[in-house]
Amino acid sequence: MVKSAPVQTDEVLVVKNLKKHFPVNQQLFKKEKEYLRAVDGVDLTVYRGETLGIVGESGCGKSTLGNLIMGLLQPTEGEIHFNGAELSKMKERDLKKHRVDYQMIFQDPFSSLNPRMRVFDLIAEPLITHRKLSKKELEEEVHRLMKDVGLDTTYTHRFPHEFSGGQRQRIGIARALVLKPKLIICDEPVSALDVSIQAQILNLLSDLQKKYNLTYIFIAHGLPAVRHISDRIGVMYLGNMVELTTKEALFAKPMHPYTNGLLASLPISHPRFRRAPEDEIILEGDMPSPVHPPSGCKFHTRCLFAQEKCKLVVPDFEEKETGHFVACHYPLHQD
Repeated sequence: MVKSAPVQTDEVLVVKNLKKHFPVNQQLFKKEKEYLRAVDGVDLTVYRGETLGIVGESGCGKSTLGNLIMGLLQPTEGEIHFNGAELSKMKERDLKKHRVDYQMIFQDPFSSLNPRMRVFDLIAEPLITHRKLSKKELEEEVHRLMKDVGLDTTYTHRFPHEFSGGQRQRIGIARALVLKPKLIICDEPVSALDVSIQAQILNLLSDLQKKYNLTYIFIAHGLPAVRHISDRIGVMYLGNMVELTTKEALFAKPMHPYTNGLLASLPISHPRFRRAPEDEIILEGDMPSPVHPPSGCKFHTRCLFAQEKCKLVVPDFEEKETGHFVACHYPLHQD
């Protein structure tokens, strides 16, 4: 289990041994079912007011983790504690009153919006469902949110297809904000946008976090975006968290070989800031199948430093330095 960093005490979310295994097509004469282990035992703590970034290659389980926390998927095993309440075993009737406190911004800003609803109705819908407001109060609240996310209030009667991708994502952000949640899960919210628009959305999310004291889980596969917005960063590989620390420590002193490989893949134009050849670890090969993951450390099949122990023993997710958690038998750059 992840230990709390000593400087942080106000926990918003605590995830314990969270797993999600999907059954796959079973052959007729096979006795045992096979499962795709999308999330395979994740421990995580998120503190109030911070942005926790989660990165990893496609298929590592980061989006599934976000969906589990949101309640869009039911966990196979594990616990999800939000503001002290255990959500994973809660009945739907009891869960409904907690849902207003955590929201999600989806990757595709077009498919996440109902194309038959106007902008006003899209933003107002959660308020109509959960709040009792007069028509005037509802209109004022929608207009205020549109201004907060940088949308012209004269656009309230337009449909989603009449907006650009960046504007549609702003509508999605407004919908996530409308109930004043304590936690927002951002599932790759800028990956479908142009680079210049990505910067605008990232800056908007940072400004809104300060204004409303929001807590973010920011899921992405692009390290530059995560570095820009995150306070701490967790690295996932094949359903497991392999490293978790502050963004400064992760970029300056990565301990897991997989993290080092991700950082080595970043293009660096200035020669002075390039890594020494001996410090670079180039990731080779493809990620193994989550249906038949390797024994021991799941990364050992691609790791340059793998030893016999790595093939046999699953490494514990331990605090190697203060606030720096790593799942590796032989971590890099450790004092």
